Amino acid sequence: MQAAFYQSEFDQPHPSRARAIIKAHPEVRQLMVRNPYTALIAASLVIMQTAIAYGMGTLGFGYWWLSLLIAYCVGAFANHANYVIIHDATHNLILRSKSWNKMVAIIADLPNLTPGAMGFRVYHLKHHSHQGDYEYDADLANHWEARLVGNKWYRKALWLMLFPFFQLTRPPRLKAIKMWDRWFFVNFACAAAYDAGIIYFFGWPGFLYLVFAFFFSIGLHPVGARWIQEHYTYDFDQETFSYYGPINRVALNMGYHNEHHDLPSIPWNNLPKLRAMAPEFYENLKYHSSWTRLLFQFIFDERYSLFSRVERMKSRDCGTNSAPSSNATAGAVSGVALNAKLNNV
Repeated sequence: MQAAFYQSEFDQPHPSRARAIIKAHPEVRQLMVRNPYTALIAASLVIMQTAIAYGMGTLGFGYWWLSLLIAYCVGAFANHANYVIIHDATHNLILRSKSWNKMVAIIADLPNLTPGAMGFRVYHLKHHSHQGDYEYDADLANHWEARLVGNKWYRKALWLMLFPFFQLTRPPRLKAIKMWDRWFFVNFACAAAYDAGIIYFFGWPGFLYLVFAFFFSIGLHPVGARWIQEHYTYDFDQETFSYYGPINRVALNMGYHNEHHDLPSIPWNNLPKLRAMAPEFYENLKYHSSWTRLLFQFIFDERYSLFSRVERMKSRDCGTNSAPSSNATAGAVSGVALNAKLNNV
């Protein structure tokens, strides 16, 4: 097993590819729009998950096995779709103002039981502008975390099962991250009120269903493999991967990850159109066609560990100053802020 992340001296690939795509296909700018219907999907999924929690609450603890089954077959997909909506809201791709996008994200976050939407908003944008930078990118595992998990199958399975807890340990190491603002406390208050309401009106069995759905949606489940698909690799010629399998239909195209990183101002429903408009930029890239196969491969293939990621070499190692590179900043400009009008308050 490798003992560290793969060190790359090259800048991340997405800003330069974004510029090339726009130069070759300026018509892709037409895809940079908001999709307000995403807010309706979020509301529908929250209502559906709440209704199922009510049903499981009426059945009681004796039907825990049914709660587990429904959470795996239905709830995980619903919660995962809401994660995608939180993601699009983070990029302000749903409604016009940042505030309204934040509210959509908080609403979509309710069935997850934990107030994660606003924290995600803060560190995810850094992931785009500083992909692979250990001091800015929360998507990279902690060094101690990667050493602890190693490449043993049972440890990787347990890591996936407990992924939310490990994720909480990463933001404190990041630079230039302000987690505690008023929106965080709004997120916290809404989550606490929703949790209390579920327990009060539907009882602990209803709450248990949502706990099951939450952990399946980001852990030991095919949709949980999405976290592996995006940037994990043991072939370090490519550091971002897309997934083009059938689950994209219910995962709101979250598998189109190269496309998203190239042009983050395109909402989920238009990502397949980007690939269709600029096929020459994506046809030669490696991709995944099965999240289920990838899940088992990650767990049981000893070549995979949490170190199976690309890390940007420190500037001092490349003979330059220690500040983030200008190309990293360009990534933010050409990516997250490529279509600045989408980010107006």
